[in-house]
Amino acid sequence: MHRNPTQRLRATLLASLLASWTMAACAPAGSAPAARTPAAASAAQRPPNIIFIMADDLGYGDIGAYGQQKIRTPRLDEMARGGMLFTQFYAGSPVCAPSRSALMTGQHTGHTPVRGNREIKPIGQEPLPGASITLAEVLRDAGYATGAFGKWGLGPPGSEGSPIRQGFDYFFGENDQRRAHFFYPDFLFRGDERVPLPNRSRPDPNTVGAGWAIERGVYSHDTIANEALSFINRHRNEPFFMYVPFTIPHAELQAPEDAYAPYLDASGKSIFPETPFPGAHYSPQPMPHATYAAMISRMDRDVGRILDRLRELGLDRNTLVFFTSDNGPSIEGGSDPEFFDSNGPFRGVKRDVYEGGIRVPMVAWGPGRIPAGRTSDHVWTLWDVLPTFASIAGATAPAGIDGLDMGPALWGAPAPRHPFLYWEFHEQGGKQAVRQGDWKAVRLNVIASRRGPLELYDLAKDPGETRNVAAAHPEIVREMERIMEREHTPSQVFSALDR
Repeated sequence: MHRNPTQRLRATLLASLLASWTMAACAPAGSAPAARTPAAASAAQRPPNIIFIMADDLGYGDIGAYGQQKIRTPRLDEMARGGMLFTQFYAGSPVCAPSRSALMTGQHTGHTPVRGNREIKPIGQEPLPGASITLAEVLRDAGYATGAFGKWGLGPPGSEGSPIRQGFDYFFGENDQRRAHFFYPDFLFRGDERVPLPNRSRPDPNTVGAGWAIERGVYSHDTIANEALSFINRHRNEPFFMYVPFTIPHAELQAPEDAYAPYLDASGKSIFPETPFPGAHYSPQPMPHATYAAMISRMDRDVGRILDRLRELGLDRNTLVFFTSDNGPSIEGGSDPEFFDSNGPFRGVKRDVYEGGIRVPMVAWGPGRIPAGRTSDHVWTLWDVLPTFASIAGATAPAGIDGLDMGPALWGAPAPRHPFLYWEFHEQGGKQAVRQGDWKAVRLNVIASRRGPLELYDLAKDPGETRNVAAAHPEIVREMERIMEREHTPSQVFSALDR
């Protein structure tokens, strides 16, 4: 966990030069210099801070900037107006753990070590191997203080996949994605140590210290958001990387009472039509629509609090902030993506390799660096984040990754284009997908047959993937088949597609 001072100084100097060039290149013509606090003045001489916020199961269409009409997201919409909105950004996978593995390793799901949601009892999921070189390690070795706040999902406490063994100086939240589905847990984790919370949950044989809430003292999301703000305070005078994988809005659908105000009428009833969720693994919820909206608005509030804190400390013009989601919208626990049009114009939801399961929002914000008010259709994905952030920090990305440095796209310049994007999914019979240009290929039931038929869609003409044109383009189908065969590498742990 100790940084090499020589490496840190070298990386800081290199990144400082890059940061100075970028700020000059992106500053609007004739703009007046902003008033600077002492902390901000020193910040301008170092590489930019980086904050990466990732929602849990937030759909492409769940925020106002992407067309949402029913859920209020004023701070994210403000962030989009002040930054750049990407319309063709992709998750690493249609489910949680492999998507996060793609983010951390810069590899797509045919290569990244964690390719599915494989649970490890009593708390945690399949660990990211200790030999992995993660995004956090790259930035830590470049001189950044590194902190993670929220849902990890890549290894139990004490394992080689624990965040504090994968490059993070500090972690607060949930290692275990199953526990992260409940918002009034008995404890959270600081590093590998349990931190008790004034909550009490009903004993659940599958979930340690979380489940249906009996006593509600502290909403876990609020505690996580407060810890993230404290991290900014503590590291204001050095470059920092803050990863904020919020647990919202994944089911269980629960929100504190004060979050409901925009979604209740004068009598205290939901402004939406409601069908109560009866409860199963997740607790009963009489107002699932109002609760889902309240959870997203709560997260929106805390994104705004992060931006406000940066401004208060004079760090806003030397910090890049990103907001995205780990996959498409959930249908669990009473969630209703159809009611909210959560997947926007796209087909599919979480666990689908159609666009609705993997195309997600991406907003990038950085006053004086990232042009404001821009919309970009540049195609990129979670496995591009590692090399992009490495370049911003003046560091070198590890060899053998699938990601590309998409930094130029952030500055409004021409950026590299992938020859293709590849996904595989190991549940529901196995699925594969490839995007090449505007062509999108999907293969279902892969476990039964790795040579099964492909569906082919032209996303330029048919973004909703409603017309399978495979029969009319056999040469493109053959090329997609070759990519699917080549990009899947065998895995000792996730071997469903190797049978």
